[in-house]
Amino acid sequence: MSDAQESTGFEYGHDGPKSIVVGVDGSDSSWRAAAYAAGLARRQRSLLVLVYVQPIATASWGQAGISLVETGQQIADELLDYIRTSAARFEDFQHVRWEFRTAQGDPYNGLIAVAEQLRTDAVVVGASENAGHRIAGSVAVRLVKAGRWPVTVVP
Repeated sequence: MSDAQESTGFEYGHDGPKSIVVGVDGSDSSWRAAAYAAGLARRQRSLLVLVYVQPIATASWGQAGISLVETGQQIADELLDYIRTSAARFEDFQHVRWEFRTAQGDPYNGLIAVAEQLRTDAVVVGASENAGHRIAGSVAVRLVKAGRWPVTVVP
């Protein structure tokens, strides 16, 4: 350590991530990812940002689009209630700074938008449970390929 660092006590940077974004959608793998990310956030004293991405309804969907928006908001409300209930049950989670955010669009772009907005240091997602993702690529694979943040994929 240089004399300047010793005299001021100032250090550039931050040990560990300042914020961790985790995608939640109500699936078992997303809850495992949230639990893993909560443990990381607790140990690293990071902000845990739980993100639910609501599908976008377009005008061409008509009445179905309105129903989709209402359903997306209902799911977001249910996820937030579940998170609050879970946080109250686990003493360790009470020591975690966290917030819940929603985004609109597809999960990949929604998570990227929140992560960029927060200038997050890490992203955690659950492994895809959809067999079709083997062809098109899962959100996790796309996030890893983007190469913008360390990405942890929780099985």
